[in-house]
Amino acid sequence: MPAVEVKNLVKKYGSQDAVKGISFSINEGEIFGLIGPNGAGKTTTLRVLSTLLSINGGSVSILGHDLSKHAGEIRKLISYLPEDAGAYKNLSGRAYLQFIANFFDSKEVQGMVKKGIEITNLGTRIDDRVDTYSKGMMRRLLVGRALMTNPKLAILDEPTSGLDVINAQEIRKLVKTTAQSGTTVLLSSHNMLEVEYLCDRIALISDGKIVEEGKPKTLMEKYKARNIEEVFIRTVHE
Repeated sequence: MPAVEVKNLVKKYGSQDAVKGISFSINEGEIFGLIGPNGAGKTTTLRVLSTLLSINGGSVSILGHDLSKHAGEIRKLISYLPEDAGAYKNLSGRAYLQFIANFFDSKEVQGMVKKGIEITNLGTRIDDRVDTYSKGMMRRLLVGRALMTNPKLAILDEPTSGLDVINAQEIRKLVKTTAQSGTTVLLSSHNMLEVEYLCDRIALISDGKIVEEGKPKTLMEKYKARNIEEVFIRTVHE
């Protein structure tokens, strides 16, 4: 059974179809990329899979649970990092991680916080107020928050947004390690080199529809492209 199975998913905003009957599946332990231009429907899809939006048609199964019937069970098993996520600015980084960890198993709180601090790699700044953090520091804190809970499925929207080259590379390595430890990862990114490096398979979405799907190497061969950026341009814009 796939970790995620999406069949003919439809999501409307009023009379507008944001997602138009898309289907894809994600294998357990896989890093799967959902890639598309702004307004293509990818963020809507991620929000649906994160249980934040209801669906208008089709079906979604996550870790064996029907999204429409068992959203509460799904929430216990997943973690979602939105592109525009924020943290409570009057808390320190450590206090914020502690606050989030307290929503989970009380026996695991300290272990989660310790792991979150290691992931953030903020050093002594972990005890400074969040409102003193740069955008990059904030992003590292939020990635730590998303992965410290050992989710069965991690949904990451632009995980390296705002990070410099070194920090972005560290986060990519962490995502790889997280998947190797058994977590399934659904990733969205505008950085096509990042997508090519991280993802086992990708689906390209445009105007609410999946226009191509496969392994990055296979797609590059199919389109005689040097990289995934060229595949993206040819499938989405041509």
